[in-house]
Amino acid sequence: MTAPVIEATGVSVRFGSVQALDAVDVRVDAPATGLLGANGAGKSTLMKAVLGLLQPQAGTLRVFGEEVGAGAHELRRRIGYMPEHDCLPLEMAASDLVVHLAQLRGLPRRVAIRRASEALFVVGLEEERSRLIGTYSTGMRQRAKLAQAIVHSPELVILDEPTNGLDPAGRGEMLELVRRLSRELGISVLMSSHVLDDIQRTCDAVVVLRDGRVAASERISQLAAGGDTMAVRVTGDATAFAAALAARGQVAERDGETFTLHVDGDPVLDAIRDAAAESGAGITRLGPAGRSLEDAVIEAME
Repeated sequence: MTAPVIEATGVSVRFGSVQALDAVDVRVDAPATGLLGANGAGKSTLMKAVLGLLQPQAGTLRVFGEEVGAGAHELRRRIGYMPEHDCLPLEMAASDLVVHLAQLRGLPRRVAIRRASEALFVVGLEEERSRLIGTYSTGMRQRAKLAQAIVHSPELVILDEPTNGLDPAGRGEMLELVRRLSRELGISVLMSSHVLDDIQRTCDAVVVLRDGRVAASERISQLAAGGDTMAVRVTGDATAFAAALAARGQVAERDGETFTLHVDGDPVLDAIRDAAAESGAGITRLGPAGRSLEDAVIEAME
């Protein structure tokens, strides 16, 4: 049986009077896992513990089945890390930086040069690799940070807010790169983000932290397991909306202002639209039945 990528059992970390992690139990074994939580929830502390940069006061933390501790230095050779903060040396060319960090991870210089070229190509910086990082845009700097995180062909990459500071176009491009890591390159991903849509677009599972504890841990595919059923939530006269649906031959289960009905092609969607127009009801939700990622996060935070 293959060991999970990350497995924490009763992991606790305290900084003075602050309990950063409180008896955390979690198993991470999806190709890409999102880490959600408010500021101070414990996301950064958990990532640093996985990297071996801090030692929990209690509990056991394993990565690839190996306990993080005395062997953390060797374990980090199998992990890539992309920090959130702007930490790149501005007077250095991206190619020189990535080669240098590859060597620090134990690669011979000739191999490091080749791997750096490949990593910069993957992130779309092959034509800009000789420019000084200080001349880069925010998006290019984020790409350079991603390149150094994957240059040594890690088995796991930890990404801390990879879309931080990016405009919509740059954000979309970064998310595509992140998704490629797990889908095409076979690298496990643990990604911290404050943006639900980023997690939805790139991850297969989500772990929600609240006050240093695991508030939720679920596969995203199981959240909206409504199959061929549609949930419609309306405002206004819900009774009139129900009558207008029935007049169009649509049978719906009603729970207050939410209606669930079987979807079989566009005629059902047309009936929902026409029923809303006829009854004057406003549609506030139209999507697959079942809990959404947003629902799961809200429930975990309550």
